[in-house]
Amino acid sequence: MTSPSDLVLSEVRLRLGSHDFAFDCTLPEGRIIAVTGPSGSGKTTFLNLLAGFETADSGSIRLAGVDVTAMSPADRPVSLVFQDNNLFAHLDLFTNIGLGLNPALRLDANDRRRISEALERVGLPGFEKRLPATLSGGERQRAAFARGLIRDRPILLLDEPFAALDPSLRAGMVDLLLELHRESRNTVLIVSHDPREVRQLADHALFIEGGKIALSAPIDVFLDTTDLPALQRFMQI
Repeated sequence: MTSPSDLVLSEVRLRLGSHDFAFDCTLPEGRIIAVTGPSGSGKTTFLNLLAGFETADSGSIRLAGVDVTAMSPADRPVSLVFQDNNLFAHLDLFTNIGLGLNPALRLDANDRRRISEALERVGLPGFEKRLPATLSGGERQRAAFARGLIRDRPILLLDEPFAALDPSLRAGMVDLLLELHRESRNTVLIVSHDPREVRQLADHALFIEGGKIALSAPIDVFLDTTDLPALQRFMQI
């Protein structure tokens, strides 16, 4: 059963250099959706199309009930956390995160409180005045995660957000994502190369291979699929 707020990619086509991508799927709203597949298969390109950082050559994209095909990234109902954290090196964490709320940094007392609360929730209390260069890679990635959370958009896109974290901290961030999802019921798409993460987090999963969606299914069906050799190799990593 579909919902008007599902994520729908209809015959989306894109050519980048010598690589062709073709995405056609309907993804359920309000779920955590894992995006998996071999390196170079098109996972990040898939997220970039949703976010508007890549423009499809043809086809249409509907997010949260809105046709966003021609919309700029800033106008889309999404927040994206990159794998490389994408923090501004010359700005402290308060300002980096505040930009996610208001690019002009017109922040009221409630906004300032939300920034501090976001830092606390990702394990960085009191870090408002710290510069990115003074943080570890894991701390920078947690700060980027806080910036994504604070934007409070209905769709959160995560491109391997926990890859730079050590195992114990990674487990804590997975728990935090699950907790926040229970509170907000937003739609989360997370690129992951970790089968354990997929099993723990996902309600639904995509497997992308060769620039196309080889499988899109609820997680129980996804895990029981045995006729895709590349998927079987991925799940045995």
